[in-house]
Amino acid sequence: MVRAAVLPAVGAPLEVTDIDLPDPGPGQVRVRLAAAGVCHSDLSLSNGTMRVPVPAVLGHEGAGTVVAVGQGVTSVVPGDGVVLNWAPSCGSCHACSLGEVWLCANALNGAADVYARTADGTDLHPGLNVAAFAEETVVSESCLLPLPDGIPLTEAALLGCAVLTGYGAVHHAARVREGETVAVFGVGGVGLAALQAARIAGASTIVAVDVSPEKEELARAAGATEYVVASENTAREIRGLTGKQGVDVAVECVGRASTIRTAWDSTRRGGRTTVVGIGGKDQQVTFNALEIFHWGRTLAGCVYGNSNPAEDLPVLAGHVRAGRLDLGSLVTERIALDGIPAAFDNMLAGKGGRALVVF
Repeated sequence: MVRAAVLPAVGAPLEVTDIDLPDPGPGQVRVRLAAAGVCHSDLSLSNGTMRVPVPAVLGHEGAGTVVAVGQGVTSVVPGDGVVLNWAPSCGSCHACSLGEVWLCANALNGAADVYARTADGTDLHPGLNVAAFAEETVVSESCLLPLPDGIPLTEAALLGCAVLTGYGAVHHAARVREGETVAVFGVGGVGLAALQAARIAGASTIVAVDVSPEKEELARAAGATEYVVASENTAREIRGLTGKQGVDVAVECVGRASTIRTAWDSTRRGGRTTVVGIGGKDQQVTFNALEIFHWGRTLAGCVYGNSNPAEDLPVLAGHVRAGRLDLGSLVTERIALDGIPAAFDNMLAGKGGRALVVF
């Protein structure tokens, strides 16, 4: 039996309780969690914005230590440090054949499995494959990445989603070039990672945008050269900071129609807007045909930073070891399992960066 934060039904509050976690079966690995980040995607799963089989144990950004392996597992042994990969690519679907592993059609197949049970015998599903909101979890071998040398196990949890997503949005999706100007909308965990990534890419002007004035210090520490408190004049303010042109690249990390529209309006003619935030079906963004032609801008979605975790994790670790990427600065709160509901509330209120569950 291990402690876990269980989502009993969509829209219901999380329940921290004991669950019965079985030994790993063939191809499976049991991991003792060191830490798990609280991501906005977890909130979206809990409130029904994204679909998840329930009851479930959420949490998809985590790192820990292997404690047992099932038959046929060859890539890890007990005692190994690992980072959880919630979206493992199958290597055989159409997207994978194109090299677009972040769009793998089979990445989330494991989320529908029954992986554990509550104390009364109720079946539990692993939210986004890995069920990181628990002291221990059992996952497929494919959901593990080796802990890079020199990276603290607790902070390595952030590599599993926030950093891969924010860094990838800048370097893979938007392809920011040295000297370009960048605006990042939303200074949460992913936004802070995107700001650091823009600095690493050599962006000249880096504008952070958020509804909270209190996040300015966080944003500037991550690399922002300018800070704008979101308002109806945001696009005008950003153009004023960029010679009345607008930024070359806008990265939207909120997932709200009005913010996506503002990000688009903040880019120069021919600029690029990358949408990272996950919005609901009710969030409708509108453009007229003439402006699409006139502005010549590009609007693109971004899944998991358009990253290949197996290839990108060593690159990120190199930036960490060199001091270019600061994982600890993304964390504004360290909590226990029972602190996750309050972390959800803070996200809804626009407070803080990344909350990290530390076991």
